[in-house]
Amino acid sequence: MNFLLKIVSYLFHPVWMPFAGTLLYFLISPRFFPLPVVKAKVLAIAIMTVFIPIVFFLMLKTLGKTSSHFLSDVRERKWPLLLSAFLDLLILKFVLDTFDYPELYFFFLGIFLSTLTALLLVFVRIKVSLHMVGLGGVLAFLILLSFHFHLNLIFTISFLIAVTGLTATSRLHYKAHTSTELVLGILLGIVPQIAIALAWL
Repeated sequence: MNFLLKIVSYLFHPVWMPFAGTLLYFLISPRFFPLPVVKAKVLAIAIMTVFIPIVFFLMLKTLGKTSSHFLSDVRERKWPLLLSAFLDLLILKFVLDTFDYPELYFFFLGIFLSTLTALLLVFVRIKVSLHMVGLGGVLAFLILLSFHFHLNLIFTISFLIAVTGLTATSRLHYKAHTSTELVLGILLGIVPQIAIALAWL
């Protein structure tokens, strides 16, 4: 059981969530997108949401600015969250647009708002679960897409709900977060997505 909970924390690390939401969008969207365009968008988003943050974290760890990739100390979160917010803005400015990819554009706008709020909370020493922020955002986006495109995604949504619960259990088991931090995280992931959905749903 310990092994499963540890694996879950790695597999559903927040760094993967924007990329996961992008893949889900292109897989389930009934809109037609040329394959070369999809590959280019997915690659660009992978570089900006996965590879650059990982390299940046390794640099911070080398410099002694962080001790764990889970960013257990709230003070260690400032620079990674600032970088994430900046990269989200670059994606919104140069990678996506509201005409061709409205749902995905507003998904990333919701991610930006969640990241910015988490960053502001760091300055008042409030720690939220970034795992829950990421999973909550993707879960809300998937549910909204199912309504928007009139798709039956009940099995995918159920799986994601189960994964979210398992990840929350993992974070509690390893004493990485309190219940309050988990609840704040899930709300911080879900609420911006629902609020932003008013622009495209």
